[in-house]
Amino acid sequence: MNYWPLLGVAVIVIGFALRFNAVPVVVCAALTSGLLAGLHVPDLLALLGKSFVSARMLLLFVLTLPAIGLLEHAGLREHAQQWMGRLRGMTLARLLIGYLLVRELLAMLGLTGVAGAPQTVRPLLAPMGEAAAEKIHPGLTDADRDEVRAVAAATDNIGRFFGEDVFIALGAVLLIQGFYAQHGIELTPLSIALWALPTAIAAFVIQSVRIWLFQRRLQRRAQAERNA
Repeated sequence: MNYWPLLGVAVIVIGFALRFNAVPVVVCAALTSGLLAGLHVPDLLALLGKSFVSARMLLLFVLTLPAIGLLEHAGLREHAQQWMGRLRGMTLARLLIGYLLVRELLAMLGLTGVAGAPQTVRPLLAPMGEAAAEKIHPGLTDADRDEVRAVAAATDNIGRFFGEDVFIALGAVLLIQGFYAQHGIELTPLSIALWALPTAIAAFVIQSVRIWLFQRRLQRRAQAERNA
């Protein structure tokens, strides 16, 4: 057995230990292992290109996250809060329930990557939720802000999780179909999606009630402090 290709692992360990950029370290490790395994340079480049194309969805996240970071550095969160403060008719419950509805409908169409925690909740939904909560209770504590962020993140997760099973071409639906097939129960993806629809509706109703109760709790606290 040829153990020389394992030097690629050493390249990764050394590169990470020296805090070098992860992308060139991984590429150098791949080149090291490939060359030591006896691959010719054209074959190695073809293999790297194939791996790059097959992981193009990962590339989307690699390109998206720095862009979001730059937008946040430029004041995206602050602008979202200011914009939310100018919308007088937009309450916390309306904001989160409306987002939940859109998120779940998009997930039902298979568009699960349109929104999410890093690209939507952190830079937009959570700051807007905090601004809406400040309209109700101006004296928000750090714990209150953390709870608003948690409710916003939960809203996103619930909308995607329960909406995506309604899309028949999603991997989760095919996984469910395969599981039942192993136990002698034949189901079509369409039947699984149709049975997932009542669950998605129930999840929307339950989370909407939880959001409304959270808003009511903030309103009662604000009223109690004004009366004190």
